[in-house]
Amino acid sequence: MIFSFNQLKFPLRLMLVAGTLLLFGSCSVSKNPMRKQTRLLERGKLNEDTSYVYQLPYEAGTAHLLVQGYFGPFSHKERAALDFKMKKGTRILAAREGVVVRVKEDSDRGGWSRKYRQQGNNIVIQHADGSRAGYWHLQKDGALVNVGDTVRKGDVIGLSGATGYAAMPHLHFMVWNFDRNRQWQQVPTRFLTTQGIRYLRPMRRYRSMNGE
Repeated sequence: MIFSFNQLKFPLRLMLVAGTLLLFGSCSVSKNPMRKQTRLLERGKLNEDTSYVYQLPYEAGTAHLLVQGYFGPFSHKERAALDFKMKKGTRILAAREGVVVRVKEDSDRGGWSRKYRQQGNNIVIQHADGSRAGYWHLQKDGALVNVGDTVRKGDVIGLSGATGYAAMPHLHFMVWNFDRNRQWQQVPTRFLTTQGIRYLRPMRRYRSMNGE
């Protein structure tokens, strides 16, 4: 689906303008070696069929616009993370089964400033292989799980919001794992969509389907 710039709401237009300025107005580009590999995976020029296939973190049959992808120019320059545009209160689903290891839901603050970065409500789930997935910017009291809970893929875990460093309501999703040096390393992830298994690309809508 193709969108007209003027059809987008003001916060999203502002975010896109800022991202464009950062992209073309900055001489520095992420030197993370994963950036080039991720671009090839997104475009289908590099095939990879061994990693876990995640379910999209929202209800089957619904679609959301990916407003910022991996190593995006706005706030993902050094992050293998995804931002899904969502209305406040949208139900968030676990993209993979695991155990809840962190919950923050006490904040009601957020906005277009880095000073709010630590105010983002979030849920972190650890998977069987030791990797973790984080779900950020939940609304106040928007976590529907507690630390220690075991969740299945597709379980409802929270409600989206705009807490933390957020220009608009959205879900920030990210997965990380240990590298060879036992340091946490962010990793891009494949998702099951109605169009097949994909590494997601920004400014495209992706419709979820049940992963079972």
